[in-house]
Amino acid sequence: MTETLRVRPRVWIGLAIYVGYVIIVFAVQQFSGVPYTALGESGNNLFRGAGLSLIVAAVLLAITTTLLGWWRPALFDRHRSVRWPIIAPILMAVALLINLASTDWGSYDGPFFAASLVLILVGFTEELTTRGLLLTGLRSRLGEGWVWFITTALFALMHLVNSLSGQAIGPTLQQVGFAFLGGTILYILRRTTGTLIWAMVLHGLWDFSTFAVAHGTPGPLAGFGSILYLAAGVFALATVAFVIRGSNERLTISTTTR
Repeated sequence: MTETLRVRPRVWIGLAIYVGYVIIVFAVQQFSGVPYTALGESGNNLFRGAGLSLIVAAVLLAITTTLLGWWRPALFDRHRSVRWPIIAPILMAVALLINLASTDWGSYDGPFFAASLVLILVGFTEELTTRGLLLTGLRSRLGEGWVWFITTALFALMHLVNSLSGQAIGPTLQQVGFAFLGGTILYILRRTTGTLIWAMVLHGLWDFSTFAVAHGTPGPLAGFGSILYLAAGVFALATVAFVIRGSNERLTISTTTR
């Protein structure tokens, strides 16, 4: 099957979008003057320090994807992989529900809750950047094994900028490691469902849940969410080869303008 796109996918285009996304989000967050460690102090801090950068990034990514004509390859695979590795995303979804059930909702006020809902946009922005546009660029040259590894590694490494925004390097490195596991889970979800959309939804709700459970006084089951997430990540690493094996997602591209 031949895709007709406005711009032929190239590895460098995917990488440029990735770097541009990281720079723009970091710049907007720095301009806000709110350090990473102070995001949870108020709804105003959360919106200015995180939500605003996600809104700006979402608009720019939508414009970029439209100009490139990459919506279809960014959001949809041509073929679905074997289904059973979806167990990993299902476990992550259960962990998400545990987080939400353990959240101290009484500690939320209206502005803080509204600002925290904006965090769900991270599912759209980070997924479209890495497992959408970057993935499309990489598929123009590389096999699917490299596509999984590079998109997941760069997704994890983008979290290093949190150390430049006030978070200690130890927790940041731990966040990078957990993000690699999560990225593998979300890659599996794309391959098993054939679309990035469900990964966007799960990613956005997961980040919302982890932020929610850390606000106020979490319930007694809060720790089980992290344990189950870790188990899902290990299972994902053990099974990702099955969704890569035999995949044929390299695109034969014709362009309409250039």
